[in-house]
Amino acid sequence: MAAETSMSLGPSPSRRDALTRRIRLLVAVTITYNVIEAIVALTAGALASSAALIGFGLDSVIEVSSAAAVAWQFSASDHAVREAREQRTLRIIGVSFFALAAYVTVDAVSALTGTGEAERSIPGIVIAALSLAVMPFLSVAQRRAGRELGSASAVADSKQTLLCTYLSAVLLLGLVLNAVLGWSWADPIAALAIAALAVREGRDAWQGKGCCAPTVAAVPAAGTETDACGCRPGCDCCN
Repeated sequence: MAAETSMSLGPSPSRRDALTRRIRLLVAVTITYNVIEAIVALTAGALASSAALIGFGLDSVIEVSSAAAVAWQFSASDHAVREAREQRTLRIIGVSFFALAAYVTVDAVSALTGTGEAERSIPGIVIAALSLAVMPFLSVAQRRAGRELGSASAVADSKQTLLCTYLSAVLLLGLVLNAVLGWSWADPIAALAIAALAVREGRDAWQGKGCCAPTVAAVPAAGTETDACGCRPGCDCCN
């Protein structure tokens, strides 16, 4: 017998407005932090001749472009207009992921071939550690709000922020190991794995994956578990 379904309404108008304001605030904080991060990382990278730090600074620029796209989408006061902008915003985020993957790959290969090794930089270590502490909270907060609102673009941008966390960890590890042990290869090896993840996330964003909670959704019968995004086990639209 086919599973019975029932209809489930999405967030109420007042809750939707509250989530929209929350996403706007989180995006504004993300943009502000990444602008500062980019300036510090690019300056420290230039002073230390560190390709890894310069690459991290350029990643911050890419993250700003992704967050700015979400800010543009949610700048509209009308919900229907925001919905209409969703697909274009996802495409911009997808391109940002691909750009990130391309640069990280080039940077990693450059380091492995001995033409772009990360050098000792105290400012670089500090900004990487700070980003590692800040970015996970921004990512989780935006993803939760995006999934409850049913916004694939907000969820996709939260993944971009999460990748910045991974890059922060890779940069910090690479700078510390290079400064203490001279292991310049540790950073680029891990960076290549992150580049592969960025390609996957970029593909998902381009295809419109990210959250499957429309305003009205069919809910499986009792006994079938779903998450806050309305996804059943095995559904990858909210991963």
